[in-house]
Amino acid sequence: MFITPAYAQTAGGGAAGGLASFVPLILIFIIMYFLLIRPQQKKLKEHKAMIESLRRGDVVVTQGGIIGKVVKVRDDEAEIEIANGVRVKVVKHTIQQVMNRTEPAKGE
Repeated sequence: MFITPAYAQTAGGGAAGGLASFVPLILIFIIMYFLLIRPQQKKLKEHKAMIESLRRGDVVVTQGGIIGKVVKVRDDEAEIEIANGVRVKVVKHTIQQVMNRTEPAKGE
C-alpha cells in the first residue's frame, strides 16, 4: 500500500563504465606503493647493509634493548659482550642499531 514498485533501470556505460570503476583502485594502489611499500623496502635495504658491515668492536643495540660490544661475528649470529666476562650470542638480524662503529684497520 505504501510501498511503490521498483523498476529496473537500463544498464548504461558499457566498457567505459567498467574501466572507470577500476581507476580509483589503481590510484589507491599507486598511493599505497609510494607511502608504504617503497619506504619499507628502503629501510630493509639499509638494515641489511648495516648487518653485513657489522664487525668486531662495534657497540650495538638489540631489539630487546641490550647494549653491548661485538666480540665475534659469524654467518648468522654475533657474540656480544654486555658486561666484563658476560657474553651473549644473538642472531644478527635482531641487531637494531649500531651506536659506535669501529674504524677499519689500515690494511683492510
